[in-house]
Parts: sequence; C-alpha cells; structure tokens
Amino acid sequence: MKTELKIYNSITGKKEIFVPITPDYIGMYVCGPTVYSNVHLGNVRTFVSFDVIYRYLKYLGYKVRYVRNITDAGHLEDDSDDDKISKKARLEQLEPMEIVQHYTIDFHRVLDLMNNQPPSIEPTATGHIIEQIEITKNLMEKGYAYESEGSIYFDVQKYDKQIAKYGRLSGRNLDETIANTRDLEGQEQKRNPQDFALWKKAKPQHIMRWPSPWSDGFPGWHLECTVMSTKYLGEQFDIHGGGMDLKFPHHECEIAQGRTAHGVDPVKYWMHANMLTLNGKKMSKSTGNHLLPNEVFSGDNTILSKAYAPAVVRFFMLQAHYRNMLDLSDDALQAAEKAYKKLMEAIKLSEKLPVSETTSVDLNKWKNSLYEAMDDDFNTPILIANLFEAVKYINLINNKKEQITETDKKELSRLIKDFSFTVLGLHCLDSKDDNSQAFGKTLELLIDIRNKARADKNWALSDQVRDELAKFGVQLKDSKDGTTYSFM
Repeated sequence: MKTELKIYNSITGKKEIFVPITPDYIGMYVCGPTVYSNVHLGNVRTFVSFDVIYRYLKYLGYKVRYVRNITDAGHLEDDSDDDKISKKARLEQLEPMEIVQHYTIDFHRVLDLMNNQPPSIEPTATGHIIEQIEITKNLMEKGYAYESEGSIYFDVQKYDKQIAKYGRLSGRNLDETIANTRDLEGQEQKRNPQDFALWKKAKPQHIMRWPSPWSDGFPGWHLECTVMSTKYLGEQFDIHGGGMDLKFPHHECEIAQGRTAHGVDPVKYWMHANMLTLNGKKMSKSTGNHLLPNEVFSGDNTILSKAYAPAVVRFFMLQAHYRNMLDLSDDALQAAEKAYKKLMEAIKLSEKLPVSETTSVDLNKWKNSLYEAMDDDFNTPILIANLFEAVKYINLINNKKEQITETDKKELSRLIKDFSFTVLGLHCLDSKDDNSQAFGKTLELLIDIRNKARADKNWALSDQVRDELAKFGVQLKDSKDGTTYSFM
C-alpha cells in the first residue's frame, strides 16, 4: 500500500512529500558506529529510529537497500594525527583489528537484543581503502584537493566559491567554521583552517597505515561514507541518516566531496535523529551520568532501580519523535514498561474477542490513523497513541460494551500486530531475546557456582566459568566483599 509519505528534510528544513529517485526502490545510507568502545544508548536510539524507517518503507511495499557502515579506521578527532581505534589499541596493547572485532560483536549483539533488522549491506572503511584513494585522486585532478607534506586536504573555500555553498546542511557559513576551528596539530599544513583531511600521512608510531601515491597513511573520516554510499547506492540516492551530531562537520563534508566528485548533490533527503539525555542532563562518562545498554538490560548500575528488557527500552525510545530530544530516567522506563505490557496483553486478547453480527467501532478510521501517523515523518508517538485507541476498543469489546464481527476482529488483530511488531519492531517480553531479568539471575547463578568452586579449590572450574563469561563480554571482579560483574 503506497501512501503520501512526508519526510522532514534537514537540508531544506521542512517536510517534503517523499518521491524516490527510482519508483518502488529506495537507497538508504545510515552512518554506523566507530568501533573503539561499547555502543552507547544515544547511538542505539539513532539505529532504532532508522530501523523503524526501514521497516515502514518495506511495509509500504518499497524495495529498500539499506547500507550502514562500520568505521574501523580513520575516525579522526578534530583532524588530529591519530584515530580513535589506534589510540585504543595502544592503550590496551592489542592489535587494532582485535579492538574492531570486539566492539563490532558488541554492537551487533546489542542491536539484535533491540530487535533491529540487519542492513542490506554493512561495509567497512578498511575494506574500501582503494576506493578512498581513487576518489582522492579524482578530487585532486579536479583541483579541489591538494597535497601538503604527504597528507591530502579538501579545499573548502574553493568549493564554496565555485561549486556550492559549504554549510547548507548545518546552516553555517564559512566565517563561522573559521571561528570554530581550533588551533590543532597539523593546521599549519592547510591552506585554509576549515579544510579537512582526505588522507593523512601516518607518523612512525601510528599502527593503522596503508600505502598511497602520497604517503603511507590512512583515510580521513568523512571520505569513507562518500565512497561506500555511492558505491552501493549510486552517485545520488534517496535517504542519508545519522545522529544530529553528525550534521557538522561529517555530513557537510560528505556533501562537498560527493558534489565535487560526481557533479550532483549526493543525497535527496537528509534525516537526523536527536539526542538522548539521562535524568535531564547530557550523558557523560566523566560525570558518572552515563549508562551502557548492557547496564540497563542487566540492572548492573547505580542509576536505575531495576533491569529493563530491551523491548521496553525500544518502546520507550519510540514514544518520542526521532527528531525530538528524549530524556531517559527510571520513572520514564517504569511508565514505558507498564504501557508496553498493557499493549502486549491487548494484542493477545485481540485474537479471542467475542464476535457479533455488527461492528460498533469505526475500524477504517482507526486503520487510516495508523498510516497517517507514520506518513507524517514517521511519527511513532502518534502511532503508539493510536494503537492504544485499539487497546481501549479491545477491552470494551471483551467486556461486551462494544461489538465486532469476525471479519473485523481478524482485521483489527492483524493491524495492531502489523504496526506493533512489523513496523515498530516490538516483540513480547517473554521472548528469549528480552528476558533480561533472567539473564541477570543466570549470571548470579554462575557466580555462585564459581564461588563454590573456589571454596572447594576447584580452580579449573572456577577459571572456566570466568573465561567463558569473558567471551561474552562479562568481566568478573573478585574482592574481599565478594564477586561482581561488569561488561567489557
């Protein structure tokens, strides 16, 4: 069923009727994680938001190619000479690819628990070094990139003057970008302070490096997304998504690279998910106002009163529009859990309702309200409110205060399941993926078994329990007060 879908386009700042470049086919690219640490809840919210968008587009009948990258090299902080993965590898005295593998597994596991569908393609930056070198050559040949001491930079001022305004997406002008440029290492190599790296010459201590015509080095962060999105979706594609924090400079640089290399704006609709806060404040490890998904699922934290299932966390996230900020708190999660259980109970009850010869509720009006909510820039909170209209109907019908025919009962049950499970990606709390409290109790049982083994001096069993849990990212810590666990 095709409907009039409206999408808020970040580059125009307004909702637009969605018209794909190719009828019935949609190319969608979403910036994935930089795998140097555990995925945080703010990232998870972004990926849940675009999972729902992916689901609904498919539900409408579109063929969707969804590409989401893995940044496993080249994520520079403020154009410095070191990337996040190399820093982590040196700190932990591991190979960079060990860091990448560990945190990629964690990323996939968390999104699986959240019931996210995998993308159609999940390319990596290290798998596309050749393509990144080739597009850098292209930009140099066109005169919009230059070499400086073995590194290659994109000439932002020349692009701004000769091709298109730099800053259209973020609403910044060149003066603002200059004012916000910090005096960092490597700035003296640039012609202009706002120029960004396409290729960085590696210093002797830098672990991740590849040969290029200019130096042994590594690609700049922005380049990989331009390469991978256009390789798998074409020089111009429908939707590019990511977190609000990526508007500048990452997505702004992607636009400049793509437009210069291919002569067209690379993306038709830019979409951005907003931030997640914790107890009204920005999440920060330094202040302790910080939670990882595993800590929420297991209850192993000092902020929340209990463990919350991934399905509840997903439902909580979808109660706010993806473009609005959302504050996570214990009260909010408790309310979400209560509402979620009420919805699940009504869905089960929808199959067993008593039937009559007539239907006293306006089923067509309710059905249209579901599509209208999602067609209005994927408005999940309105959709959820409309699903709870059905919860009210179901309870009234069950108590014989309203009536429904057999045919309409089947349609009501189908629609509430379709939009709850297929579109929103919710699933029942008693499924194996969502039994987080049982997960916590299982960990406690294994710790008890290990403690008994230690008391019995059965060191082989004690070490086996510890080592097997470590494979799943659970680290045991022994002290005089007992054994605790945390997630690596």
